[in-house]
Amino acid sequence: MVGQNLSLSKILVFIVFITASIFRLNISAQTKTKTHKKITEVNHTAPAFRFRTIIIDAGHGGKDPGAHGTYSKEKNVALAIAKKLRTSINKQLPSINTVMTRSTDEFIELHRRDDIASEHKGNLFISIHCNASPSKVSDERGVLLLVYGYHRKEEQLEALRENSSIFIEKDYKSKYSGYGQNSTLNTIVLSNYQQKYRTECIRFADLVNKEFKTVDGRHSLGVKEQGVLVLQQSAMPAVLVETGFINNPKDEAYLNSEEGQYAIVHSIVRAIKKYKASFEEQK
Repeated sequence: MVGQNLSLSKILVFIVFITASIFRLNISAQTKTKTHKKITEVNHTAPAFRFRTIIIDAGHGGKDPGAHGTYSKEKNVALAIAKKLRTSINKQLPSINTVMTRSTDEFIELHRRDDIASEHKGNLFISIHCNASPSKVSDERGVLLLVYGYHRKEEQLEALRENSSIFIEKDYKSKYSGYGQNSTLNTIVLSNYQQKYRTECIRFADLVNKEFKTVDGRHSLGVKEQGVLVLQQSAMPAVLVETGFINNPKDEAYLNSEEGQYAIVHSIVRAIKKYKASFEEQK
């Protein structure tokens, strides 16, 4: 009888053990399911990148005329193209907000242009300019796309010309400390910039360059990396568009014509559409 009771006790203990084990397994499974559900919900609700603000920068302005042609100034041509670009983006891409660094003939310091871009949380910075060669009348023609980066000594002319605006700013030495020097600070800034935005800058510049060449049939000097300050300080992908040589008679006429300005704008907008679509495809 005692033996039977012991056997029964063992059976009861075994049943309790099995029941408890099954209960623990159920609880564990439910916990994992809930955890997975929470993770899924978090991932599902995590905000995706939204390409929604473009900063349009008309180069030079006010007391800084930029390059000169026979009868026109870079600051005026750049502003005219920039305004048309804003209008075209607003019409063709209404979901995108556009911000101008200047919309009148005024002098805006380079660092202030970047401040404007950052304050409005820009996703892309497009700076409109006109090119020029050292000679009074240029034989060179065509477009050039610049992104910020290292440049060889013999290629510094373009960067030096675009950066010359800082010398008419007050306290430029303190605002752009280290400019022109091979300092550790410059190296750190460039390294950080390249890691974050270099690929995107080149990708967008390539898209614009392709539109100029294949659709408009413009001669192109390609995409180049230069130490242009207005691009260096932009906390976003940034491209400077040299729309043509203002001191070349044919380019100057093109740059000052309504037809030429709209052709330039349409090429940039087509590139923006493709650039924007690439983000939407990643969702």
